[in-house]
Amino acid sequence: MTIPGSVRLAAIVYEAGFHIDDFLSGVAHALRADGVKLDGALQENAPGDDGRCAAMTLVDLTSQGRFLISQDLGSQAEGCRLDARGIAEIGARLDRTLDRGVELVILNRFGKAEAEGGGFRSAFVRAIDAGIPALTAVRAPYTEAWSQFHEHMATDLPADMDAVLAWCRESVLRLRTMRQSELSATD
Repeated sequence: MTIPGSVRLAAIVYEAGFHIDDFLSGVAHALRADGVKLDGALQENAPGDDGRCAAMTLVDLTSQGRFLISQDLGSQAEGCRLDARGIAEIGARLDRTLDRGVELVILNRFGKAEAEGGGFRSAFVRAIDAGIPALTAVRAPYTEAWSQFHEHMATDLPADMDAVLAWCRESVLRLRTMRQSELSATD
């Protein structure tokens, strides 16, 4: 895949233990307050009890639909609890055509599924093809796969709200300016 230089793509590079889901929710909230039309999916984690892991849900930023993406494997489980069915269900919804008015796509992670060629990888490609800026989060051990995916064309952002919002706002402004120029050219 070759990414055009005009496409805006960024990942928040974060360390294990950082509450990236809450951080991305804060980003989405601030951008919505600015009037930015978002698409994508963010993760919410319900508190776990009795030593069990939290239930993981993906929230569709367009419909606000919720999709359970975890399985309860019990308190003794040590394996992966990600439920591929939930990922596939929201992935199918995200594979829809992006609304022309969307100004930014936020996808909760570029992680194991995306590194292996699945997950939300097609949603990233669709945003790139539509010329819509996309924001995600990535941490080791997936940074190399992320770099190979975007062919060194994306921006790495620190887990800093001001830096992330500045990148998002500048990307949306560029998109709005480009769309306005296209409209003016057709008038």
